[in-house]
Formats: sequence, C-alpha cells, structure tokens
Amino acid sequence: MAHIALIGASGRAGARILKELSDRGHTITAIARHPEKIAVLPGVTARQGDAQDRAALVQLLQGHDAVVSAVMFGQSNPEVLIGAVKEAGVPRYLVVGGAGSLEVAPGQRLIDQPDFPEAYRPEASRGAAFLARLKEEPDLDWTFLSPSAEFVPGERTGKFRLENDALLVGKEGSRISFEDYAVAMVDEIEKPAHSRRRFTVGY
Repeated sequence: MAHIALIGASGRAGARILKELSDRGHTITAIARHPEKIAVLPGVTARQGDAQDRAALVQLLQGHDAVVSAVMFGQSNPEVLIGAVKEAGVPRYLVVGGAGSLEVAPGQRLIDQPDFPEAYRPEASRGAAFLARLKEEPDLDWTFLSPSAEFVPGERTGKFRLENDALLVGKEGSRISFEDYAVAMVDEIEKPAHSRRRFTVGY
C-alpha cells in the first residue's frame, strides 16, 4: 500500500478521499489547518499544516509516494503547492480540480458560457489557471481530476464515467457525488492512467 499525503483532508472532497484511502488500506498523512477536524480512521495520521506555507509543507510531504491537494483554489497558490511537492521529492501530485475549465463543445469552456453562475466564477477561474500552470510544468508527474458541474454529497456507487476534457452530462445533468469522485481519485492513485493530464468523472 502507498504512503499518501493529503492536503485539505478535512474539507468536503478531502474527507471523502481520506476515507476511501483508509478503506483501501493506504497510509495517509492528513493535513489541515485544523487537524482536530480530520476524521479518526485506520492508517491516518492528522497533522497541522497550511497550504500557503511552503517550508512547512516540504517537511510534511517528504517520504510520501504521492501528494493529493484538495484545497480551494482561492485559498491556495499553485507556485507554493507545486514547489513544495517538487522540493519534498514526491514523485506524484494529484489535484482536486474544478469543472469550469471543462469543454461543453470543442474549444468552448463551461466557465465561458453566458449562463455560468457569477458566484462560482472567481474559484473556477483560479482552477483553470492552476491547470494551465500544471501544463507548463516540465518535470512533475501531475494529474488534475475535474468533477462534473454539480459536485455534491451523495452515495458511493462505484459506477461513473470518465472523460478527458469534455464535460460529462447524464440523465440528471452534469453531476458526481463526493463519494464517487473519491473512488475515481484513489483508482488513479493505485493505477495511474492520466499522467500529466486532466480528466473528469461524472454519471
């Protein structure tokens, strides 16, 4: 089993990823600003850490097989996170992405559509910029997993579809539960299939 560092382990997506990793027998260093909010689970060591503190992150990340960051883009800096992962010598970096940069048609991003909610635009724009920054990274083995447009609490079904850059839309619109998103993320950790690429998950 792998040793995984999870930044943002107490958040909505992070908490589900943490549980999925624990349930599959991995060893996890769970990092959050308030470690008391991290779930107590087998294989989990809770540590205090700030996504904006590069020097502290380097110390926390060393010795792991992969790093997953599940922090809001508005509360993080790609240069800090990418720099910390590289300086710590961790070979893989996986990012909980956003849906805004997904394409509704070739060359047409979701965030650029006239009905895109203004309230989500700042976070979505930062997510798109983060992905663009990763694509410029010459050395790091990264993966950016975008959820569907509706990213919501739900059930772990293990049944979903994967796509590269196209927004997935099903009978109930474009959606994925945090729980099934976590399954797709941990699947990617265990069996890498999207090295230096973005992909998306939805029903």
